[in-house]
Amino acid sequence: MKCHYCEDDAVYAAETDGVKVGLCEQHFQERVEELADDERLQALRERTEIDRTE
Repeated sequence: MKCHYCEDDAVYAAETDGVKVGLCEQHFQERVEELADDERLQALRERTEIDRTE
């Protein structure tokens, strides 16, 4: 499987309703960083009281 954004091999894949999308390492990291900065994710964390343990 190839990355959804480029021609590199996908190292991660997500599937929803039978649709599967692959991401290479670089694009996976970029998407995770975007989500981490998203205010909607912060609001969800606050509503569900998700605590991060390390």
